[in-house]
Amino acid sequence: MIETFSNIGWSMLFSLVGAFVGMALVLLASALVPKIMDRMTPNIDEGKEIARGNLAVAEYYGRVVGGCIIGMSIVIGAAVLGGILSALH
Repeated sequence: MIETFSNIGWSMLFSLVGAFVGMALVLLASALVPKIMDRMTPNIDEGKEIARGNLAVAEYYGRVVGGCIIGMSIVIGAAVLGGILSALH
């Protein structure tokens, strides 16, 4: 009985730590990916183009940055789930 509560406690700890690390990584990715995108397109100022109403730049920029953040979230979610499953076994 004590082992069961111990396993539940460890899984809760792993999930909380994984969640905080995951949130930090997603925030870091959402800060770094636009800067990387700006470096990859040095002749285009995405902010000015979006402000001017250029939908092509806005859609491309949004899809690339959004895709990177969603991809990072999927990887972090898998890591948190792996931590929970390893604590339960």
